[in-house]
Amino acid sequence: MRGIGVIAVAFLGVLLLSGIAFGELVLTSPQLQPGGHFKTAQVFFGFGCTGGNTSPALHWEGAPKDTKSFAVTVYDPDAPTGSGWWHWLIFNIPANVSHLPENAGNPTSGLAPEGSIQSMTDFGKPGYGGACPPVGDKPHQYQFTLFALDIEKLPLDSHATGAMVGFYLNQHVLAKATLTVYYSR
Repeated sequence: MRGIGVIAVAFLGVLLLSGIAFGELVLTSPQLQPGGHFKTAQVFFGFGCTGGNTSPALHWEGAPKDTKSFAVTVYDPDAPTGSGWWHWLIFNIPANVSHLPENAGNPTSGLAPEGSIQSMTDFGKPGYGGACPPVGDKPHQYQFTLFALDIEKLPLDSHATGAMVGFYLNQHVLAKATLTVYYSR
């Protein structure tokens, strides 16, 4: 029995040292609480929604020491499309950045980190597109996911789709953290 315990502790140590065990990266927002609901400012303006379409401020800490860049995605797996809905994709965020200010998702605001790229959402354009589920649908979950990456720049531009960005993110992820909020109307 003691031998099994020693093996289990050794295996856990190898996982922690190899970076396979995640959990140290933390994503927070002063406007959003985990499991909470969107404020009107973060809701889309269009498709019958009347929000401010303003991306929330995001803060993170605990990135692995080998992080070379970050990316943030916002995804609604509950959208009635059969493939979810991409609300925001921003990548090539420099490794020395630890936050995105409120409204960084507006490509014309100049608030996104220098060198970062915002690519195509399912609204058909780059930048943040807020929550706007169908009227009467159950509350949709909106997953804000931060990726710490082992590469400085993804070889993509602002025309890249969510699927293509996701492919590269999953090839280069060192750690990730997700903040999930809900919205219905």
